[in-house]
Amino acid sequence: MRRRNHYDVTNQVEIARPQAVGDAVCELLAAQYPSIDLAPAQAAFKTFARLYAGTLRGYHGCDTWYHDAQHSLDCALAFARLLQGHERSVVAADQLGARRAMLGVISALFHDAGYIRRGSDQARNGAEFTFSHVGRSGEFLLDFLPTVGFGREAVMASQLVHFTGYELALDAIQVPEPKDRLLGFLLGTADVMAQTADRCYLEKCRDFLYQEFTYCGLAGPATAGAAAPAYSSPEQLLRQTPTFSEKMRQERLDGYFQGVRRYMGAHFDGRDRYSEHIDEHLQRLTRLIERDALDELTLKPKAIRAEEIRALL
Repeated sequence: MRRRNHYDVTNQVEIARPQAVGDAVCELLAAQYPSIDLAPAQAAFKTFARLYAGTLRGYHGCDTWYHDAQHSLDCALAFARLLQGHERSVVAADQLGARRAMLGVISALFHDAGYIRRGSDQARNGAEFTFSHVGRSGEFLLDFLPTVGFGREAVMASQLVHFTGYELALDAIQVPEPKDRLLGFLLGTADVMAQTADRCYLEKCRDFLYQEFTYCGLAGPATAGAAAPAYSSPEQLLRQTPTFSEKMRQERLDGYFQGVRRYMGAHFDGRDRYSEHIDEHLQRLTRLIERDALDELTLKPKAIRAEEIRALL
């Protein structure tokens, strides 16, 4: 069966639904750590649904398109799979353990919470926080983690999420424990793998990511007195995507993050389904660029924002 737009790389988990992803993630955690207390993850997924739906006090809900609820849910699932692959691949002394695993899942789930507008924010759209959303996500974790028994890790987690962004240089992220740093490598890798393996990744770059970039000045027409935008059109963004992706792979995924993406194959018993989809997307995009045929990208993605999450709850 052809992969559906709102399903994961296995076409089995509906990544637009917090409950479905929460169940899949908890199943992975329970399989890897039989004695783990799943209550913190279950509470996190419930809070996530309220945050993105706009029913959590003090927040407006998700109004961004590319960084929607589905992306963060997809990231949490990818992280749990990558983590399980790691734990299967190393000796017991090198495993990260149940508590770090739980912390990583929660951090993955809320790594883009900073895009959600607070009641006191003056922004028109959460995309205006593109350059500050990771720090804002860390602030959310500082408040949330103590409510589920992870207060002592909250400060570290507020740093951990920076492995998914560019607000801090990677060497400046204050995560002193080697295992916590590895946790950050897994988190940053899961974020990249999830979004680039999405069935509608190319169309989402064109239709959604470009739109978000117009809100923060990265895209759109040049304005007198302001720095020139990086992208003048959705097509230009697409044309630069293969180069950006290759740079990301070399410098981050296989560079600073030490190639931890290899653990995804261990989760799938030798077959890395995420990388298969990623390679397929980028190879197709390269061929379309060469033929000047970007109009052949015809999928119609739907963003899972506040209204869609409220309808699912």
